[in-house]
Amino acid sequence: MQEKQLFEYAVIRIVPRVEREEFLNVGVILYCPKSKFLQTKYQLNKKRIEHFCDQLDLEELEEHLKTFESISLGKKEAGPIAQLSIAERFRWLTATRSTIVQTSKSHPGFCDDPQKTLEKLFDQLVL
Repeated sequence: MQEKQLFEYAVIRIVPRVEREEFLNVGVILYCPKSKFLQTKYQLNKKRIEHFCDQLDLEELEEHLKTFESISLGKKEAGPIAQLSIAERFRWLTATRSTIVQTSKSHPGFCDDPQKTLEKLFDQLVL
């Protein structure tokens, strides 16, 4: 039997009007130190977002989310933040922000397979 691994995750949210604190879940970031796993999964349901707030630039929003994904994977083109350690990248991605793209507080858990856990959390919290 495979040993359970500690992981942390945060939900990625779109907050079109920060002062109203209303949000729409669009993704999940999962970090599992033992597996050296840090990935972001997101989906923009454009119709849903447009119903929620019709004043957002969806292309710009998608660029921000692609940057989250690139930083998670440590891609060089994502800049100096992507070159930090995996733990530092997770902490940077989940830091409190007052912007349109925010994350929830991080939540811990145990898993057998970080990739499957990411998929499960995405299905439960975003779709």
